[in-house]
Amino acid sequence: MSKFRLDEVDHQILDMLIDNTRVPFTDIAKKLLISAGTVHVRVKKMEDAGIIQGSSLTLDYEKLGYSFIAYVGVFLHNTSQTKFVLERIADIPFVTVAHVTTGKFNIFCKIRARDTKHAKEVIFMIDDIEGVYRTETMISLEESINDKKRLMHTIFKEL
Repeated sequence: MSKFRLDEVDHQILDMLIDNTRVPFTDIAKKLLISAGTVHVRVKKMEDAGIIQGSSLTLDYEKLGYSFIAYVGVFLHNTSQTKFVLERIADIPFVTVAHVTTGKFNIFCKIRARDTKHAKEVIFMIDDIEGVYRTETMISLEESINDKKRLMHTIFKEL
């Protein structure tokens, strides 16, 4: 399969969609001085190529009462237990991200909680999973960088 080529118009469309996935194609078209049909066709091509995969909604967890963020490194008794442990971690709704990693931890998770007491409960849920040897937790004091566009623009420059 050949590599899908993005041009500057595609980059601009993606840029606007990253800011707001719900922006109408007519608004994008007006800003780019192209037709809404052109925007639709280009977005469809990027979806078909797998460059755009669905759309997402960004929640303000702080306003919902879940401002506490921690990262939990999970050590396993055996790496063969990874799939089993990940399936159990997936059952804990407060674990929002989990990665299988190399290095110090077997699995690395991001959790969201209401406060430290709630975070402790979530961490204990992870600790109680069969196959987990121990965990190590780091508390996030502040999310300083969370910018999808910086990487996107770097990738566009390389293309």
